[in-house]
Amino acid sequence: MGMFDSLKARKALIAHRKGDIAAARAAYEQLYNSGFINAEYMVSWSYILLREGGEANFKKVKEILAKAQKDPAISEQRRGDLLVNFAVADFRLGNLDKAVELMERVHQKSPRGETYGALGYLYIEQGDAEKALAFNQSALEYDDEDPVSLDNMGQIYYRLLNDKEKALEYFTKAHELKPGQIDTLWFLSRYDLENGKTEDAVEKLETALKGRFSPLNYVTREKVQEEIKRIRG
Repeated sequence: MGMFDSLKARKALIAHRKGDIAAARAAYEQLYNSGFINAEYMVSWSYILLREGGEANFKKVKEILAKAQKDPAISEQRRGDLLVNFAVADFRLGNLDKAVELMERVHQKSPRGETYGALGYLYIEQGDAEKALAFNQSALEYDDEDPVSLDNMGQIYYRLLNDKEKALEYFTKAHELKPGQIDTLWFLSRYDLENGKTEDAVEKLETALKGRFSPLNYVTREKVQEEIKRIRG
């Protein structure tokens, strides 16, 4: 990496950290097109692409990360981040079983909050209630105040076990710990609608719209917007 590329990469990272996503994205792409594959910066770019969403971006994530993993200076932490993002892109491209297999390898090697949350959600998507329940219970043993794992538990009971009463316990606790968590707000709005609390449901959905959606959200920004429109008639 030349001095010019190094300076440009640092500027891209600074822009990213300051929230200037457009400038960071353009700089990362320009660096990549020039042959720059430093893992630290390519993983940062992959986060932007994943949040933007769309098939083209998910494919781009896999492309750039496949090259970035060959960076001889990549750290174990960064390699783990890279593989998690690769698995998420695979999931959104319809390769759920491959995503789970890769995420399992990452988790077994270096379990942490991020892998507990992501893998716990992917197990729910696979539809195996017993497996999802056992794993997410272990996630709460690791951290009993992790709002993502609490939400995962709520989704298991709501989506897979049809036990809305039990699900509500987990959603309520998740909401207390992280009031802006998108999926939790979505499911809590379902209870509001069932109880005739239309305005409360809309308020929760509008709060959800202020959040940062990710590929591991159950609902998309568009789905939340459509639901608000539907409720308001």
